[in-house]
Amino acid sequence: MTTIESGAPERLPAGADFKLVLGIETSCDETSASVVQGGREVLSNVISSQIDIHRPFGGVVPEIAARKHIERIGAVVDEALAVAGCQLTDIDAYAVANGPGLVGALLVGLSYAKALAFAQAKPLIGVNHIEGHICANYLNGGIEPPFLSLVVSGGHTLLIAVRDYNQYEVLGGTRDDAAGEAFDKAARALGLPYPGGPAIDRLSREGDANAVRFPRTKLEGLDFSFSGLKSAVIQYLERERKANSGISDADMAASFQKAAVDVLIDRMLLAVERTGYKTVALAGGVAANRALREAAEVACIENNLELRLPALEYCTDNAAMVACRGYYSLIAGKRDGYDLNAHPARMAG
Repeated sequence: MTTIESGAPERLPAGADFKLVLGIETSCDETSASVVQGGREVLSNVISSQIDIHRPFGGVVPEIAARKHIERIGAVVDEALAVAGCQLTDIDAYAVANGPGLVGALLVGLSYAKALAFAQAKPLIGVNHIEGHICANYLNGGIEPPFLSLVVSGGHTLLIAVRDYNQYEVLGGTRDDAAGEAFDKAARALGLPYPGGPAIDRLSREGDANAVRFPRTKLEGLDFSFSGLKSAVIQYLERERKANSGISDADMAASFQKAAVDVLIDRMLLAVERTGYKTVALAGGVAANRALREAAEVACIENNLELRLPALEYCTDNAAMVACRGYYSLIAGKRDGYDLNAHPARMAG
């Protein structure tokens, strides 16, 4: 197990002031800026998506993503301030995602945040993108640590024990493909458009989730593996299309999705058993998946657990989650220097 800490592991102090934090998120293909008050009240959350730009390529092209961030970030920040009804002089701190992600994309947001912090002489706070996803649950209000978080996105599949607002422990992760990556590759094999995850989710509603019994890889411990499932889908498609077996693409999508969700829920419940936590929070882009949300709800009801789901708008990459994470770092006393760098492969901390 790996322990991750960011700042002092202390609970939100009673009567903490409601500071305004401007968050900036450019880790992949969304240019986003947000103003959040007191860590939980979202005053604005502006997102400029590049999905249409990258769709013809079947995935995100890093060089194009970075270039578009440069073109859009100024206008996105200005809009976030305008929607929040404030000016740069009202902002108490600047929080920016500095990893993990695409290095060129990260550097755009990081450079912009540094410039704002320097010009306004206000604190600069680097935010781990994964921790930001977890903190998206705070934007719904109510939830407090400790709890278990299942983080599922295109690049990451992690089980994280949230010990406190600034203390995290990685319990398990993927040994190969992340769940979201497996969704995208299965979608590509089925001829579905990018992004693959939402396309699989939509198509699966028309199919039989029990039509094909795909493998469920369950490793010892709390780690995940989805490469076998991805390969099984591709191989099955090749065989069945030649044989013209009558299994529809919708059946394939539903059966794949059920296999992936089954593994995620199985590992989640095992982590609950080992930690003793009674609250579970989903996080990450795949947390928007209908089947995963429904399965998590059923599992938590059956096991007398409290389930927290981020609002759909906070599942995918957004700056509100970054501002929220930055707030809890700020009140714990964290400050970063202007030498803060991008860490494209950093898991957390």
